[in-house]
Amino acid sequence: MTASETVPSTVIAQLCRPHDATETVRRSLIACWTAVVNAGGAVVPMGCPLPPVTQASLRPAVGRIARELSPDHSRLLVARVDGTLAGWLLLRREAHPLAAHCGVLNHVQTHVHFRGRGIGAAMMRHAQGVARDEMGLERLQLAVRSGLGLEEFYRKAGWAEVGRWPGALRVAHGDDRDEILMSLAL
Repeated sequence: MTASETVPSTVIAQLCRPHDATETVRRSLIACWTAVVNAGGAVVPMGCPLPPVTQASLRPAVGRIARELSPDHSRLLVARVDGTLAGWLLLRREAHPLAAHCGVLNHVQTHVHFRGRGIGAAMMRHAQGVARDEMGLERLQLAVRSGLGLEEFYRKAGWAEVGRWPGALRVAHGDDRDEILMSLAL
């Protein structure tokens, strides 16, 4: 683990290498992710069934994230309150050389038991600093599902909507949502 930030009772740390994601950390990430998805969260990974999900169905996705950690290309930010995982996100550098100055935020989530305490906003602030100051990125991007109010959360954090893919996400039969593309200049 590297640099950490303290926000009223919240500590945000970075995991930058595969060995940083110990089995204990992985179990905590999986438990958080399961709770978030099953509470209606939009963070459903590729290869995972639609909700309800089990911890076993999320284990491969967490394993892939952990294996790909790298200081230059992929960092996991974890927020803890009194030692308990309260939220996490993945910050990645774009792989293509034409976009290597840009980063992508994925899997931004706050555990359902810790929502409304500013943890998500603290993680977003911390991610911006890491992206700019440590990874040398100039822009961040992310995509969110419409219908959950997520775009307002990101707007308050300084992000701008730059496009939409209308009806691109099918949550259930007859429930198609827009995928909202957002960007933040660092």
